Amino acid sequence: MSAIRLLVLGAVRQHGRAHGYQVRNDLEYWGAHEWSNAQPGSIYHALKQMAKQGLLHAHETAPSPAGGPPRTEYEITERGTQEFFALLRTSLTAHDQKPDVLAAALGFLVDLGRAEALELLAERVRGIEAWRAEVTGSYLPEEGPGQLGHIGEIMNYWVHSAEAGAEWTRGLIERIKGGAYVFAGEGEPFVGVLAKGQTNPYATKPARGRRPVGGHSADGH
Repeated sequence: MSAIRLLVLGAVRQHGRAHGYQVRNDLEYWGAHEWSNAQPGSIYHALKQMAKQGLLHAHETAPSPAGGPPRTEYEITERGTQEFFALLRTSLTAHDQKPDVLAAALGFLVDLGRAEALELLAERVRGIEAWRAEVTGSYLPEEGPGQLGHIGEIMNYWVHSAEAGAEWTRGLIERIKGGAYVFAGEGEPFVGVLAKGQTNPYATKPARGRRPVGGHSADGH
């Protein structure tokens, strides 16, 4: 699973309607360009592809004030909303995904109800524990990873990573049980997107005289 699909659908959904540069700006504000494949070119490509797939509706707007071609603004469709929540739930429970997939899901965790979020995270812990029980008997004998030579350190690394992931998830569960964060249906949600005109302190800047990655101009075309 790719994190970019969930990130782009979620960012558009938070705005209600957004053009490519807004989506890119939001994801850079989250630092997603550092921990995922959410680079400018992949963001614009994902927007266009999901519009073709019926997950987003593309609106042509008036030409930009600078005199360029019309911007395309995107709005999530009912089918896109279903896809967003399916990806979100899968990303929270699947323990065998890349770290950026879980990170993307955490950005939209509060779009779920508190009880459902807790159950999904508990399912994640159960999955990690089941995986650990399955592999330790075969790959990490009581004598330790050294019995398999240095190759034993491969599974040793993955088991320790899984244990750390389970511990972190249990901590998150306890924080949520303790009342942390505002979940769907509980009140005014935390605003995780940039307001119109708000400067993004983490925006990436293309080199002088070059167009951003993907050949798109800074206004999202």
